[in-house]
Amino acid sequence: MILQTQNLSIGYTSKVTTKMVASEVSIQLEQGKLISLVGANGIGKSTLLRTITGIQKPLSGTVLLNEKSIQTYEPLALAQKISVVLTEKLPPSNLTVYELIALGRQPYTNWLGKLSNEDKIQIEKAIELTEIHHLVHQKHYEISDGQLQKVLIARALAQDTPLIVLDEPTTHLDLLHKVSLFKLLKKLTDETQKCILFSTHDIDLAIQLSDEMIVMNGQTVIQNQPCNLISKGIFNHLFENEFIFFDSNKGKFIIK
Repeated sequence: MILQTQNLSIGYTSKVTTKMVASEVSIQLEQGKLISLVGANGIGKSTLLRTITGIQKPLSGTVLLNEKSIQTYEPLALAQKISVVLTEKLPPSNLTVYELIALGRQPYTNWLGKLSNEDKIQIEKAIELTEIHHLVHQKHYEISDGQLQKVLIARALAQDTPLIVLDEPTTHLDLLHKVSLFKLLKKLTDETQKCILFSTHDIDLAIQLSDEMIVMNGQTVIQNQPCNLISKGIFNHLFENEFIFFDSNKGKFIIK
C-alpha cells in the first residue's frame, strides 16, 4: 500500500466558515494500478487530489503515505514519494523539453542543481518510456498540447516516485490524443509498477482502461473496479439530467 486515507473530510476553511466537500473518504492507492477519479464538475476532485498530495490540509481524518501521516513529511522527502502534474499553464521560460524533464530531478540534485549520472539515467528512462526522443531539443512552447502532456508525464517519471498524481491530463486534447494518453498511462503502470492516479471527465474511456475508479457523487466517495461500479449502478446517478443516462450493458453514457 502506497497511500490510504482514513475517515478523511476535505474542504475549505476561512475565518468565517467551513465548507465541507466530502466526508468519510476512505481510499487506497496500491502499486502498479491505474486509478481514475471521476465526478461532475465542481464536485471536489481537485480538492481531493490537493489534500491527498499534502498541498491542502484535511478538515479531519488522516492521509497515510507509507503508513506515515503525510503532514509529517518535509517538502523534499514528500517530493521523493509523490509527483504531481497539475493543469496550470507553465510559466514563461526558454526551457527545452530535456531541461523541463530534468526539473523532475530537483528533489535529488545538490544545491548547485548539477545533474549526476543517476539523474541523467532517470531522465533518459523517462524519455524512453514516453517515447519522446524526437522532442528533447525543442523548446517546450513549440510543441503541441498532446506532446506537452507527455513531457510533463516524463518529468514526473524522472522524479522517480512510487505515486504519480495528475489533475485532468486530457482536458485540452482531442479524442485520438486522449486515447493515446490513457494507453500511455496504462503502459506506464504495467511497466514501472508505479501507481498513477488521475482525475478526468472522460468517464467512458476511464471505464475501459482503469484498473480501479474513484467516483465522487456528492454524497459518497466510492472506489472499486469499473465492472463492479457498473453492476452496482454507481454511474446511473452520477449526472442527474434528463438528457443523459448510463447504459450498463454498453458501459457508457448515452444521450436520450
